[in-house]
Amino acid sequence: MTGLLTEALGSGISYLMNRILFSLLALVALSGFAQTTTAAPAKDRHVILVSIDGFPAYMWHDPTLMVPNLRKLAAEGASAKALTVSNPSITWINHTTLVTGVEPRKHGVLFNGLLARKDGVPPVIEQWADKSRMVFATTLYDVAHAAGLTTAESDWVAVTNTGTINWSFAEIPKPEDEVVKEMIAAGVATAEEIGWMQMGPNRKGVAFLDSMWTRAAIHMFETHRPNLLLYHTLNTDYTHHIYGPGSGPGRTALELSDRLLGDLIDAVDRSGLREKTTIVVATDHGFKKVTKFIQPNVALKKEGLARGLGPTISSCDAYVMAQGGMAFAYVANPARREELIPKLKEMFLATEGISQVIDGEKGPDLGMPTPSENAGMGDLILYAKDGYAFRKDVTGEDVVVPAVNYAGTHGYLNSDPELDGIFIASGSGIQPGVVLDRVSNLDVAPTLAKLMGVSLPEVDGRVLEEILVPKAVSE
Repeated sequence: MTGLLTEALGSGISYLMNRILFSLLALVALSGFAQTTTAAPAKDRHVILVSIDGFPAYMWHDPTLMVPNLRKLAAEGASAKALTVSNPSITWINHTTLVTGVEPRKHGVLFNGLLARKDGVPPVIEQWADKSRMVFATTLYDVAHAAGLTTAESDWVAVTNTGTINWSFAEIPKPEDEVVKEMIAAGVATAEEIGWMQMGPNRKGVAFLDSMWTRAAIHMFETHRPNLLLYHTLNTDYTHHIYGPGSGPGRTALELSDRLLGDLIDAVDRSGLREKTTIVVATDHGFKKVTKFIQPNVALKKEGLARGLGPTISSCDAYVMAQGGMAFAYVANPARREELIPKLKEMFLATEGISQVIDGEKGPDLGMPTPSENAGMGDLILYAKDGYAFRKDVTGEDVVVPAVNYAGTHGYLNSDPELDGIFIASGSGIQPGVVLDRVSNLDVAPTLAKLMGVSLPEVDGRVLEEILVPKAVSE
């Protein structure tokens, strides 16, 4: 409660009231769960939601990409030519959409973490904030747990201290975590390997981390047989950022993610539960190539709106938080808000590489909240042109600099076809041979909920009835 009050004091009582309202609505939805389910919870059914981070639809359509496990799932099940993602097209935002079926305006996640604001200084991201402080909407794992089904996750996001996930293997697992101790006792992992996942100089590369998250997913499925398993791999995103989408390393990363998925599928087969298991593979966003960085905080510093020594800003009247192809601009001095909003619009519209400057009040047009609804929402929304990306750094005197050791990003408007992702559903309850032109990531949660015999309240998406076998839900 202390953290909540601090945020409210820093960003307005209206935000606090909206936050309380969202939380109350979520509690009401869960308390009324028994009345909203459309069928008995399917306690003998298993659903695995896989997210391969940063998998563009255009790479899926490349026939030379060697992803045999994904190709087989699609051939034996249903798929879409494109998956529309949510704005902002960023990892945590879209993973939360995948499990809520609502737009970010409702679920509340706008960053890879929780933005904390104080007047006069740059905002900061609290990456590991509790889910209750970050996610305002009811999730698929919430309603599954409330219905007596079991849930598990490996490297999912915005799931710290959910209370509704039975077994968890976090992005940075703790040695005292239940699943970690089980894996070490079973010989599936060693204490040294868990140590290599901790932040610091001994942390191993993302390909190794993916292998550990896969081992954990396999262990939880084989040992606990959860009704819902959320599984996320990250190396594809990391590699596309460094080398660019479509590069040799980027293609290899996608092919490695397919091999790891194959290991999980093999575990499902070994368990004897394949006929009762549905596997859905999606992603959080596509990718675009980048050659130049825009440093809007350098421009603010030159205008005297941000102050500090060297590459740091210690105080500011305005600040920009970069998210790849988009950025949020904030007025950090409320007394100057009316003066600064038009000034910032004019300044950023004249900046090389910026294609659009949108008032934060227009956020709902893009599926995002207004600043009064969510303190994380920018006063202005900035979008970059093709080939450009934002970064928050204050390096040197140039506002636009070459993108060194960085060749791809996301965050751009979800209407850009390069941001489209993949969608595949296969297994129990899925009609084989169905290929849809386009689905939305808003449709994933309500479709999985129907397969599980539960329902989500007031979703923005729809159940993809056309991919389901009639009466796919247990009676």
